[in-house]
Amino acid sequence: MKLAPHLHRIGNDIVAAYLVDLPEGITLIDAGLPGHWHDLQRELAEIGRPLSDVRGLVLTHGDSDHIGFAERLRREAGVPVFIHAADAHRVRTGEKPKTAMGPARLGPTLGFFAYGLRKNALRTPHVSEVTEVSDGQVLDLPGAPVVIGMPGHSPGSIAVHVPAADAMFVGDALTTRHVLTGRTGAQPAPFTDEPAEALASLDRLSAIPASWVLPGHGAPWHGSPSAIAAAVRASA
Repeated sequence: MKLAPHLHRIGNDIVAAYLVDLPEGITLIDAGLPGHWHDLQRELAEIGRPLSDVRGLVLTHGDSDHIGFAERLRREAGVPVFIHAADAHRVRTGEKPKTAMGPARLGPTLGFFAYGLRKNALRTPHVSEVTEVSDGQVLDLPGAPVVIGMPGHSPGSIAVHVPAADAMFVGDALTTRHVLTGRTGAQPAPFTDEPAEALASLDRLSAIPASWVLPGHGAPWHGSPSAIAAAVRASA
């Protein structure tokens, strides 16, 4: 789905990944669930770009609902996968600490897990080879994505600023739809390792200019990073 010039979403408000389409090639942000591979193929066909135009995949963190087709993309198309060094072990092994689920409602929770089943979430392969990145790094990919460390949801959670798309991709640093309660609006994301640290990391978004803030779960936010950071704090 096209959101704006150069900017596309695959998936939906339950689980989403993003595509930055530029003349020099395509950068993907997150890989959703394994079944989103077919959504990726459809989106590429709609914009008339071959899979070979994908230059890199940047993961906002290493959780399974963000790495879905990453290994397939790396293995079949030779696309490099980038992730913060602090989450490299998580993405290679799937090992992560147990976190409290927090509030939940039956309907939205069942919907989240049912969607995962439809998109093959139980068969998410780990990523065997990754390129580790660090806070402040500008990646040599279309759009020159800038890595912004956002520890809290996981140690290696990042936001990705792509000025060419006027967009900030935030993964699970925040959400606009709680997958377990169905509540919409800017708020902290569930399944967060260190909630207080995640809230503190929102300060890093405030000074960055962008017209779109794009979470891994929930509707795109058409507004500034500083505004959504304030809204998340108010919600918390």
